[in-house]
Amino acid sequence: MSQATLGDDEELFGEAANEMREDVESSLEDAWDALPDAEAVWETDADNVLGVLNGLNSALNVGDAEEQLRDAKKWFTMGQRADAFEDADDLETEIEALDEAIEDISEAGEQVGELTSTIPALRGTLQDAGGEAEAEADDEDEE
Repeated sequence: MSQATLGDDEELFGEAANEMREDVESSLEDAWDALPDAEAVWETDADNVLGVLNGLNSALNVGDAEEQLRDAKKWFTMGQRADAFEDADDLETEIEALDEAIEDISEAGEQVGELTSTIPALRGTLQDAGGEAEAEADDEDEE
């Protein structure tokens, strides 16, 4: 191989490494943007608890963030293995932070989902208990 070819290969590798870093950064930015808006999680227009929970459950959808994070991890891993990044600590830190945020949001969504399915049954139980208490009170009044 000639010296010129080796120089061209090094230049091409440098360009590829820069593009790979840009791809990781772009995917991370898209993932952060895909996360739920803080106000959507905090505010509600619901008339009852079930409406609040359903709205919150919808707001806690991470959307395309998981796919974007996966894409960032893929290119980051490829870049690390190729030793293409001079300094990748910032990317690794951001990937970890995003991964934790998505995990926290998903866990909260699961908890809200459980409450969403529990609250109607709890309401029915309390209504039944209230009806039984009223019936017992009526029976005592009749005696």
